[in-house]
Amino acid sequence: MGVYEEQEFTYDSEQKKIFYLAAGPKDGPLIVFVHGWPAIAKTWKSQIDTFSALGFRVVAPDMPGYGRSSARKIKEDYSLEQLNIGMAALLDHLGRDAAIWVGHDWGCGAVWSFAEHYPERVIAAAGLAVPAVTIEKGLDELIKHVNRDIYPVDKFPYGQWSYQKFYEENFDKATHFFDADPAAIIRVLYAKGKPENLTKPAITASVTADGGWFGGADQPDPRFKHIPIEALCIDEETYTDLVEAMQRTTFYGADAWYANHSRNLEYYTQDAKHQGYLHMPTLFIGARYDTVCEVYHSSLAEAQRKFCTNLTEAHIECGHWLPQEKPQEVNAVIARWILQEVETQWPGFWTRGWTNVKSKVV
Repeated sequence: MGVYEEQEFTYDSEQKKIFYLAAGPKDGPLIVFVHGWPAIAKTWKSQIDTFSALGFRVVAPDMPGYGRSSARKIKEDYSLEQLNIGMAALLDHLGRDAAIWVGHDWGCGAVWSFAEHYPERVIAAAGLAVPAVTIEKGLDELIKHVNRDIYPVDKFPYGQWSYQKFYEENFDKATHFFDADPAAIIRVLYAKGKPENLTKPAITASVTADGGWFGGADQPDPRFKHIPIEALCIDEETYTDLVEAMQRTTFYGADAWYANHSRNLEYYTQDAKHQGYLHMPTLFIGARYDTVCEVYHSSLAEAQRKFCTNLTEAHIECGHWLPQEKPQEVNAVIARWILQEVETQWPGFWTRGWTNVKSKVV
């Protein structure tokens, strides 16, 4: 891992703060990496190292509710509208008009929403695991795309998204469960994907019926903490830092991202620019072994093929945590996409152009 700059700034009349990691030349083309649930900026370290070494200016914020950014216990703080205000403030703070944005998990929802509402500030947008025009429109939109062969409606009315319904209806109970033992829950959440799970209902599908995760348990099984590090998508240092971050903020802010589905739908319906169409270059990278954000045997990725008019799709054989489980493959896809679809943003292009002169060995 390289040496990163650690920066922070305030916005919204200095009521809120965003902390971020940065690396690479300050005048390089800007890429912003946006994490999801539950994560911190450091979980992007492979991407920060790779793209800063290529000459990009790379920024990865602790998103609101996480790490060293503001984590107020106000659910509305974590609506997409408020998150977008924070990302616009980040660009202003950096002195940039626009950036290439890359999100994972809920970070995809944030990136897609920012592109839908602030298209002039998005040079290009990429989402890892979660397609565009899905989570930004709320929980009901996700449920529309459930594969009912795997999740019959009488047994799994909310499909694999049952856990999100539980958060809506039992927010305090859900949050208390995670806060009871962050070290255990993060260990099991970051386990690598397994292809044999694809034909089975995801463990998230029964959360509402069971009254909570893992059969309605009051706290995560302490044995989860003994899962070997080799089975995880992150190393021990990142795991330790993430656990400490979640202990510091609690899971309130992280879980509150799920408590704004109705607000987010209204925001999308009333305020999305260009009727929700994204005309900038977009990239979606799917995870073949992801049992929750499953796009291969459902219609979850169909809407983006209509609304993203310059879409590139790629697929990687791994579980949900693509940037951590398969960093080389993810970085290669992103780099090739930028070269092919956003070539003017490749470091050096805008001043020197491409060269077709072959070097000579003397």
